[in-house]
Amino acid sequence: MASASFIILSASFDYLFFATILYPTVVGALGGSWLLLHPTIGITAMHMQLLPSDRVIVFDRTDFGASNISLPDGKCREDQYDYILKNDCTAHSIEYDVASNSIRPLMVLTDVWCSSGALMPDGSLIQTGGFNDGDHVIRVFNNSCSSCEWEEIKSGLFRRRWYATNHILPDGRQIVIGGRRQYNYEFFPKAMASEKAYSLPFLVQTNDANIENNLYPFVFLNTDGHLFVFANNRAILFDYSRNQVLKTYPEIPGGDPRNYPSTGSAVLLPLRIVNATVATAEILICGGAPKGAFMNAVNGKFDGALNSCGRIKISDSDPKWAMETMPLGRVMGDMLLLPNGDVLIINGGSNGTAGWEYGRNPVFNPVIYRHYNPSSSRFEVQNPSTIPRMYHSTAILLRDGRILVGGSNPHTFYNFTNVLYPTELSLEAFSPSYLDQDSSGSRPKIILPMTQTRIQYKQLISVRFRVQNKVDPNTVSVTLVSPSFNTHSFSMNQRLLVLDVGNTTKVVGNLTYEVNMTAPPSGNIAPAGYYLLFVVHQDIPSEGIWVVIQ
Repeated sequence: MASASFIILSASFDYLFFATILYPTVVGALGGSWLLLHPTIGITAMHMQLLPSDRVIVFDRTDFGASNISLPDGKCREDQYDYILKNDCTAHSIEYDVASNSIRPLMVLTDVWCSSGALMPDGSLIQTGGFNDGDHVIRVFNNSCSSCEWEEIKSGLFRRRWYATNHILPDGRQIVIGGRRQYNYEFFPKAMASEKAYSLPFLVQTNDANIENNLYPFVFLNTDGHLFVFANNRAILFDYSRNQVLKTYPEIPGGDPRNYPSTGSAVLLPLRIVNATVATAEILICGGAPKGAFMNAVNGKFDGALNSCGRIKISDSDPKWAMETMPLGRVMGDMLLLPNGDVLIINGGSNGTAGWEYGRNPVFNPVIYRHYNPSSSRFEVQNPSTIPRMYHSTAILLRDGRILVGGSNPHTFYNFTNVLYPTELSLEAFSPSYLDQDSSGSRPKIILPMTQTRIQYKQLISVRFRVQNKVDPNTVSVTLVSPSFNTHSFSMNQRLLVLDVGNTTKVVGNLTYEVNMTAPPSGNIAPAGYYLLFVVHQDIPSEGIWVVIQ
């Protein structure tokens, strides 16, 4: 591990055994495996983002006392606004190196609690808002060096942003939408210094009387360049450039809220490009908590989490929700797109809501959702972890196809004892079944191009790969996956494209093949920036390589 001094606090791991007994695993788990990477990284992983350097930026809040990892070289953070420590010599952000499994403490100066972010086209992480002295701050983490630190722009935001959502736009800017008591949106960078925030009445309309159930709205770029925005239980198609609602979608059946604190999750299902067009854009939303669950949890009653999912083709002229039932109810679960196009549902609990001490009964088993299967055979329960991942847990896709999982801190402070779910400082990896050893013979290995390849829109691309077993050309595909910013059960800027390879797969040598495809046609389909490119054979993805669309 990278050199760093640690502040050791007492922590008991007895609860792991207890939790396994109290919450037995689901019978019939079919696949996947778990590996503990780090018993402690010093902080709890409330926010995570993979960088094109294969390093992961992890951070939590700064205002709840000392963490378990010291800042290097005797550095300390001076913050007169901090409620607990005005002089804090511990880190609240780290850089995790995937290849070396090592960590480096980073200094973040202002409070990043419940903030948002996304990668810019140049690979730098833009991170926005937070709490207290951090609510107007924009933070930049440069991807270009191994010793970079956070840079902070103190008044970078026009409005305070706490529980907001970010998305990359076709022109390379970020849009920042909503936040607590913020029914508006703004851009970064701004078109001019005087540019302000723009009103979004939809966020007022979806604000429940007793509790804001529209925080961290689900935002996705549609293939026409407009934004699908889902908040509470409703959605719109929004033209942000003209501040105009183009379409109002029907309420999700049942009317239950799906956004924080009734926290479900959502993905834009894989976009399949054929002849330079995408015929269908479809959203999947799963889990959450029923109406009234938050106030019930405040009063000590923990309702069962929703076990329903809704799919809607947002590109249809008359879109309708199609409802499905998960094998496990789940609140605070994360939904991630896997390189082969499957959806992974991971983390969370089966009762209560998000918020301090309001969740109960961890769901240890991930679930795979195969969206292209018949509706009766889409869900597959996976092997369980032993670590509860409740409120403030995270998960992201790594280049090697594993899922990095961390966090869980359902308390106001770091609490390791005398609580139902102790603060979790560990990192672990979930390996889907496509990484099983018995799949290795069918797993592609990309040999050309090399990583960090730059491609243009509509450019013809050739990818050369090896496979030990004979390849069926009809089972080869190529996918592009954008690295997403994950926090509070939503992966911002998440996107997977299935490129059009046609019948181009051919043998070019001993166990060596080549496949040709065309790069995405425009920024509406794939905003410029970094993507992971995977060759997929018989549903088994290669290790990804970084490419830059420009």
